[in-house]
Amino acid sequence: MIDPHLQPAVPRLGRQPSRWRLAGTPVVTVMLGSVVTALPLIAQSPVMPPFGLLLLLSWRLLRPELWRAWIGLPLGLFDDMASGQPIGSAMFLWTVTLVGIDAVEHRMVWRSYRQDWLIAAAAIIFCIAGGVFFARITGGGGITLQLVAPQMLWTVLLFPFVVRQCARIDRWRVMA
Repeated sequence: MIDPHLQPAVPRLGRQPSRWRLAGTPVVTVMLGSVVTALPLIAQSPVMPPFGLLLLLSWRLLRPELWRAWIGLPLGLFDDMASGQPIGSAMFLWTVTLVGIDAVEHRMVWRSYRQDWLIAAAAIIFCIAGGVFFARITGGGGITLQLVAPQMLWTVLLFPFVVRQCARIDRWRVMA
């Protein structure tokens, strides 16, 4: 009988990471980001940034080839169910955002970090304002844009940190 501890080491060169690790890691991180908003934090105004949206934008701008625009539908549905927004609001807003990012990318020859931040800021403001609109037309309270302006600002300022964390996770994701 051969002792398993005496097996020769398998070289890491030439090995590929698993398909689950390559395709599943970004989806799982976005879903975990959507669940974070359901944590029991008490606040007098909406200040919790939409981490699911931040992670979706981070992955999309970091790795454009990773997802098609339709990924906003299933991830948006999960976010709607996790956050309590009206079903279909994040599905619509996230898909429109991803289609808009695709349209902007096709017109740009190159992109810099500042342009990514500007694209993300516009997408964040659009999605939060759209979420307020959908909540209002479905009978949800008296949330106004003045109340969510700090949330928009906080989310836009948090974007570079989230992109850096996604880059760190991406390094692990592609590592064999």
